[in-house]
Amino acid sequence: AALSGKVVQNVFIAQFYQQNRQFGTQYQRDSCVPYMRALPPFHGGKLAWTSNSSMQMRNLLKYQNAASSATAIPSLDKVDFLKLQNGSDIRGVAVSGVEGEPVSLTEPVTEAIAAGFAAWLLDKKKVDASRKLRVSIGHDSRISAQKLQDAVSRGIASAGLDVVQYGLASTPAMFNSTLTEDEAILCPADGAIMITASHLPYNRNGFKFFTNDGGLGKNDIKDILERAASIYSNFLAKGYSVKASESVKKIDYMAVYTSDLVKAVRKAAGNIEKPLEGFHIVVDAGNGAGGFFAAKVLEPLGAITSGSQFLEPDGMFPNHIPNPEDKAAMKAITQAVLDNKANLGIIFDTDVDRSAAVDSTGRELNRNRLIALMSAIVLEEHPGTTIVTDSVTSDGLTSFIEKKLGGKHHRFKRGYKNVIDEAIRLNSIGEESHLAIETSGHGALKENHWLDDGAYLMVKLLNKLASARASGKGVGSKVLTDLVEGLEEPAIAVELRIKINQNHPDLKGRYEPHRSFRKYGEAVLQHLGNSIASNPKLQKAAVNYEGVRVSGFGGWFLLRLSLHDPVLPLNIEAPSHEDAVKLGLEVAAAVKEFQALDTSALDKFVQP
Repeated sequence: AALSGKVVQNVFIAQFYQQNRQFGTQYQRDSCVPYMRALPPFHGGKLAWTSNSSMQMRNLLKYQNAASSATAIPSLDKVDFLKLQNGSDIRGVAVSGVEGEPVSLTEPVTEAIAAGFAAWLLDKKKVDASRKLRVSIGHDSRISAQKLQDAVSRGIASAGLDVVQYGLASTPAMFNSTLTEDEAILCPADGAIMITASHLPYNRNGFKFFTNDGGLGKNDIKDILERAASIYSNFLAKGYSVKASESVKKIDYMAVYTSDLVKAVRKAAGNIEKPLEGFHIVVDAGNGAGGFFAAKVLEPLGAITSGSQFLEPDGMFPNHIPNPEDKAAMKAITQAVLDNKANLGIIFDTDVDRSAAVDSTGRELNRNRLIALMSAIVLEEHPGTTIVTDSVTSDGLTSFIEKKLGGKHHRFKRGYKNVIDEAIRLNSIGEESHLAIETSGHGALKENHWLDDGAYLMVKLLNKLASARASGKGVGSKVLTDLVEGLEEPAIAVELRIKINQNHPDLKGRYEPHRSFRKYGEAVLQHLGNSIASNPKLQKAAVNYEGVRVSGFGGWFLLRLSLHDPVLPLNIEAPSHEDAVKLGLEVAAAVKEFQALDTSALDKFVQP
C-alpha cells in the first residue's frame, strides 16, 4: 500500500504523452512489416537515435513540467476495477458505439492499471535505487491499441520505470522479451504488458502481464486491480490530467523474435539454410498481429506463401474472427489451402498465442487433432511423458495418447493458465510433463519456458516437415497427417450453453446476499452428480477435476461451470445423434427443477 502511494505521488510528475495517436497509412498498408511503423532506425540489433529523434526528445523535455487542464472522470471504486478481471487477464470495453456496452477501459482507468502493475513489479523485484526497472509494451491490431498504449506508457512512467514500446507485437513475443538478454535492444525487460483481448469483438481490449517467471496469475491480477483502484481514487481527489515526460524508447523486438523462430527450424533440419524450399504454405492471420509469420518466418526458410490472406492488421476484423475455434475462420483457411493447392495452411488468433493448421487435403488440424499431433511429436522426443489438457478433450484422445503413443493423458481444468500451471506442478512432484495444451489452441511446451505460443506450436510442425524431408522420410503435410492416424473421433460433438439468470427469484435465499451464480451452478452440478450415481446406464469419471463428466450410450458428456460467466457449458460427444440426444435427455431430466436455468439450447437439441 505504501508503495502504491509512492506511485500515486509520481503520477502527476512523470506523465507521458505520445504525439502520434493514429495508425499510420503504412500500418494499414504494409502486411509484411507493420511492426516497423514509426520506430527509430534499427541496425544490427541497436537503436539508432537520429538528430530528429534527439530533437523530438528535447521538444518533449521542454514541456515536461507543462500542466494540462484537469479532466473530469467518473467515480469508480475497487468493485468496479475488480469487474475487469478475466481470470489471469484484464478485459473490458475500450471503444464506444455498441449498445449496452459502456466503455470501461478509459484512459484514466488504463493509466491506473499500468501504475498498479508498476507498483506490483517494484514490490516483486525489490531492486535497489541504483537500477531502474523497465517494462516492454506491445499491442495487437485493435483500433483502441494506440490510445491504450499511450495510457499504459504514462502509467508505467508515473512510477519512475523505463518504458520500451514494441508497437504491433504478439503475446508470446512480449513474454520472450523478459528472457532475451541483449542490452543493445534493452532486454531483458523486467515486466511486459500485452494490450489485447484475443478474439473478442473490435470494441473490446485488455491486458496480459508477464515477468520472466511467466504470465501473472489470478491473485496477482486481483492485487494489481486493487492497487489501481487506490491510484484512481487519487486521480479523483487531485484531478486527472495528461502531462508530458521523457520520450519512451521504441524497439523492433519482433525482428528478434522471428529470427529465433527461423533459427529453430533450421536447427531441426540440420542447419539447412532453406529447409522449407518448395513447400507451399498459406497463412491466415485474420487481420490480427500474426501477419509477420509469412514474410518473416516462412519465406526466409524457403517456403512459398502466395495465397496467404488477411495478413494486414485491421482491428475491425472485416473478414472473420481471428479464432482457430471459429468455424468461419477454419473454413476460410481450408478454402485457401484448397484454392492454392498448398501443402499446409496455418491460422492464428489475434495475438498469436493460439494456432491451428490444415493439411493439403483440407483436413483441419485443430482441437483434439492438434493435441493428438503435438502429443505424437512430443512423445517421440520424450517417451512416456504426461500430456496435460483441458477438461473437454475426447475419450478417443485419451486412448490415442495412452494406447497408441505410450504416453499418459492428464485431463485437467478448462483455462490455459490452469493447464500450464498443472503441468508445472506435475514436474515439481516428479511426474514428467513436456506439453500442456487446450482444445482452444493454447499450447505450451516445457522446452519453450511453458509459454503458450501459437507461432512456436506451428514451428514444431514445420520442424517435423523439414526434418522428415532432410532424412528422406516423407514430403508434405502427409507427414503430419500420418502422425494422427488411429485417433478415434466422434460422429457427434456439440457444446450447448445453459445460462443462469442471475435475477431469477430461484437465486434468493441460500444464494443471497449476492445472488451468486457460482453457488447456484455448483448446486446444479452437485445435484446432477447425485442423480447420475443411481443411474445404471451412466458412469461418472473416476478421475475428474472440473464439473461432472459422465460416460454412457457409447459417448460422454461434461457439464461444468464457466470460469467467468453465469453459464454452464455442456459438452456432448457420441457415436450418433441418437446417442447424443440420450445423453442430453439425462442432463435435462436432472436439472429441470432449477428454475433459474435457461435450458433452451439443450431443449432444442433433444427435441424430436
